[in-house]
Amino acid sequence: MIVVSRLRVVIASLLLVAVMAGGAFASGELNAYTIMPEKYASQVFEAFTAETGIKVNFMRFSSGEALARVVAEKNNPQVDMILGGPADTYEAGIKEGVFEAYRPAGADGIPDKFRSKENFWTGIGIIPLVFLTNTKFLADKGLEAPASWNDLLDPAYKNGLQMADARTSGTATERIYSLVKILGEDEAFAYQKKLHQNIQMYTKSGAGGAMPVAMGQAASGIFYIVDALDIQQQGHPVVISYPKEGVSFGIEATGVLKGARNLENAKKFMDWASSKTFAQLLVDRKINYIPTRGDVEVTNPALDLSKVSLVEVDVTWKGQNRKAFVDRWINEVIK
Repeated sequence: MIVVSRLRVVIASLLLVAVMAGGAFASGELNAYTIMPEKYASQVFEAFTAETGIKVNFMRFSSGEALARVVAEKNNPQVDMILGGPADTYEAGIKEGVFEAYRPAGADGIPDKFRSKENFWTGIGIIPLVFLTNTKFLADKGLEAPASWNDLLDPAYKNGLQMADARTSGTATERIYSLVKILGEDEAFAYQKKLHQNIQMYTKSGAGGAMPVAMGQAASGIFYIVDALDIQQQGHPVVISYPKEGVSFGIEATGVLKGARNLENAKKFMDWASSKTFAQLLVDRKINYIPTRGDVEVTNPALDLSKVSLVEVDVTWKGQNRKAFVDRWINEVIK
């Protein structure tokens, strides 16, 4: 009987240790969707894990896909947070009630205009739109790099443009916001109908057309600078240019989901992502976002926007108009 009793004590002790270990393991995890390109997101999460010991499991989706998933899962969240993607995606999610308000520790180092007023998201980088064009195409056609939105209407670009689909991509909705603010709403959609005549393909993700441009399978397209610079830095024959009329920019954001199972770890990530350490990581790893913090020096001359006409567009306005603009694009431009 004594042996049996001792055996029971040993078994009970082992079970207690297993339960405690299982709890510690669970508390050391974080589950995320990322809209940031996977090659960058993996570096970000690895650095976070190295600093905190918190393991991150993540899946990559375009902004429209990620938003659709968290809305569909809001009564049973499958992840704790989202990394990356334009802030208007988060604004649209706020209306659906999927985000948890949290003011991260480093919030004071980030200007108010790059953060949600209600602390539902925090901006970590700035990414303007650019034109990315194949240099061999330009040489063959005797053209200069496009310097106006109207340059892309040139018949030389017929069946030569690849850019993102507004139904799935935040890059595409940013394109619409730019045009609406520069041209006016009706004129912006009239322009896009003309532009549609030169489109070879609309891609699911914002970066989807960048490699075809690089390989000469497409002539040009409109991308966020982070994706265009990635292609250029790989040594492909491409040129980056900006329209003289101006471009808007996305605020790359991050936020915690309501009902997060690993809420404290999600908050730790937000604290880290708002820190100077994270901003410096973007610069050091050549992750081509312009940090929202002003206390980090950007060393890449391609990210010097002093000569670019940037159009500031209120993020709340973007979120409020996102669905209506996408619907109008579907009904008036691509049908």
